[in-house]
Amino acid sequence: MRSAVILAGGSSSRLGEEKALLLFGGRPLICWTAELLCSVADEIVVVARDEAHACHLEKATEDWLSDRIALTWDSVPGFGPVAGLDAGLRKARGQFAFATGCDLPFLNAGVVDRLFELACCKDCRGEGYEAAVPVQPNGLFEPLHSVYHREKMGESCRLAVENGERRIYAPLQQLHFNRVPMERLRPTDPDLLSFFNLNTREDLERARSLWPKRQAKYRLRHSALESDRRYRPSL
Repeated sequence: MRSAVILAGGSSSRLGEEKALLLFGGRPLICWTAELLCSVADEIVVVARDEAHACHLEKATEDWLSDRIALTWDSVPGFGPVAGLDAGLRKARGQFAFATGCDLPFLNAGVVDRLFELACCKDCRGEGYEAAVPVQPNGLFEPLHSVYHREKMGESCRLAVENGERRIYAPLQQLHFNRVPMERLRPTDPDLLSFFNLNTREDLERARSLWPKRQAKYRLRHSALESDRRYRPSL
């Protein structure tokens, strides 16, 4: 069984609008994200910043989100994404879980599927990995575009919260993870737009200009992945 965890509790201070509810094609962005992830995961967990925010998201998206989506909220309100991951991984049930934010309008289902595969690989010594984490050319990780062993990463996040460690990179230090150069993902996503996130008004304008073309291209790909998922053995 595969899970996906979407963190939706950020403040969106630079953008000035709630990212999860930005409209694309007449629907909130988080609904598109959840729909896409349903093609490669068996369950989706959306993490709000607190209980009131969870109720707000549920009401705002009730016409679009399916019964495969579960809602929860940060284990420690205001702590940041580590507390969001902590809560989301507690709620999830799959052996492996993809973790992402709610601000990636061109998230690529094929890339996510490949990361699930790479998280389940073994290293040259025959040891199993506990995560697959994309690495930028400058060496920085993409921890919110990664697949994790749910129990191992969940334990690391809980320890980070207990120790007051807010950095999203902190839980990674406890894991044996597969470092995936982003260039390895170009065959699936030539422009690597899966990693494009929304931080500014300029980002939002660019995303909306690209949206129609990308949706037409990806719809066929996601339909094929959904068909494959129905016949894929559970992890």
